[in-house]
Amino acid sequence: MEQIIKLEKISQYNDIKGVETQHPLISVFDNSTARALPNYSRFHFGFYAIFLKELHCGELKYGRNSYDYDDGTLVFIGPGQVIEVNNEENYQPTGWVLLFHPDLVKGTALGKLMNQYSFFSYESHEALHLSIKEQEIIKDLLNKLEYEISQAIDKHSKRIITNNIELLLNYCVRFYDRQFITRENINNDVLSRFEHLLNDYFQTEVIQDLGLPSVGYFADCLHLSANYFGDLIKKETGKSAQEYIHLKLIDVAKEKVFDTEKSVSQIAFELGFKYPQHFNRMFKKSTGYTPNEYRSLN
Repeated sequence: MEQIIKLEKISQYNDIKGVETQHPLISVFDNSTARALPNYSRFHFGFYAIFLKELHCGELKYGRNSYDYDDGTLVFIGPGQVIEVNNEENYQPTGWVLLFHPDLVKGTALGKLMNQYSFFSYESHEALHLSIKEQEIIKDLLNKLEYEISQAIDKHSKRIITNNIELLLNYCVRFYDRQFITRENINNDVLSRFEHLLNDYFQTEVIQDLGLPSVGYFADCLHLSANYFGDLIKKETGKSAQEYIHLKLIDVAKEKVFDTEKSVSQIAFELGFKYPQHFNRMFKKSTGYTPNEYRSLN
């Protein structure tokens, strides 16, 4: 079994890359001036990492999946994630690297927002693909961070550093919103396949085996991370993936309630509920009526 290299400190990654550690909690450097990562190696990250790839320079895998694009790609790695590096022979790294430890943002305004940047748990093949102008904005912010880290630390350093990281991440939120639009054909295909899977879920034995449908189940079927899948559905439909599934569940339930030969409890079990009372509460919350009341009214 291949060994996983655990990286808990920024300095550990810098040492592998042959880069000087100027700050214990953050590092920014031009990858073309650094060593390549060991080939066919896997790394467990204990900190945040953002990679800007400028040229095709080997293969990076996350979740056992590869990029669908190389030039001008941003990849986000969060603490606890594992990446696998499969380099081409004699390749030279390019682009930029930003690493920052969770301790850097603790107690700051950015620290309270980190959970909102869902792209840190996207798969690498759902990376952010930048235009030339977008790349320039990101590089400008990375240059500012590199400059600040190279200066003597004073009482302003932490605020300036975290503010620039926050600005960079907020730009990435904007760019991802743009990507959901420019990749509309791909997204529509995902939505169509999701609809098909959702219909099949209620018409096959899957529901009896797995119970109520979950966002994670459909994300896995579509080979997407749950966060990316949820964000995509939200952008395309205006509803969260969970809300979308919930609405479909209620629509199917309304049809089944018309079958007077079945009790409400039987219908609840057919829909994947373990307890009929849970079905009753969800149905009433959505329709304003209990299943029996809805059956009588119709």
